[in-house]
Amino acid sequence: PTKKTPPPPATPNSKVGYCVNLDPATKSVPFGASIDIRDTVSYKQVMVQHNLGPNGAIMTSLNLFATKFDQVLSLLDARAPTLDYVLVDTPGQIEAFTWSASGTIVTSALASSFRTVVAFVVDTPRCTASPNTFMSNMLYACSVMYRTKLPLVVVFNKSDVVPASVCMEWMRDYDVFQSVLDGDVQRSGYYGSLTRSLSLVLDEFYEGLTGVGVSAVTGDGVDTFWDAVDEAAKQFDDGYLQDLKCRVDEIKAKKMAKARGDVRRLQKDLKDEGTL
Repeated sequence: PTKKTPPPPATPNSKVGYCVNLDPATKSVPFGASIDIRDTVSYKQVMVQHNLGPNGAIMTSLNLFATKFDQVLSLLDARAPTLDYVLVDTPGQIEAFTWSASGTIVTSALASSFRTVVAFVVDTPRCTASPNTFMSNMLYACSVMYRTKLPLVVVFNKSDVVPASVCMEWMRDYDVFQSVLDGDVQRSGYYGSLTRSLSLVLDEFYEGLTGVGVSAVTGDGVDTFWDAVDEAAKQFDDGYLQDLKCRVDEIKAKKMAKARGDVRRLQKDLKDEGTL
């Protein structure tokens, strides 16, 4: 089992949290994970036993862990009354979690029990160095939000190196981003044209998106992040719960329609046999 880092002592204004690590391939976790997938599944053994590469082993490890996720929910339910938040850290490989069956199981299970918000962490210096990298990250954020159907907060990390205000302005002001593309002669041609088109498509997407600048090193912007999470949680109450209710109603309607169809087929069969 991995050695767990003891949580820091609580202060009167601090939030009480419960941390879950779902990245089976990470070497170290910079927080005290109360539940750690590495205690249950050995990433390296999965690679050897199933002859898998890194991403395949991550997905298989998550699939194995997801089969017992009801036990995780039970633990979280028991602790929930004493907590301000539950932090679930997922693998950095977006496709391995967001687009996998296990990722869908985990996010759906959490959202059915708790107000759930997705925090999408972006490397700010890399984004400001290249408009194409910024656009790629925004497309990822868009895909994650539409895949999970959950409120999303874009967290521009490393704001102590490069101010996050640059990326925030690109999100808010379409013309400013276009002027940056105009000045980027090295990226003209096909990629420049594609980035322009995508920025126009995502302009409306940005309107419902919250972005915050944070430094994991200095702690700057953390309070703003929690404020953004609180606002996103209100969106969860207003939007997701209603959407969940509609989906549940739709599933019930499909089951009832199937049951009625089965009854009609049974009646027809009985009638054909002369027993009705």
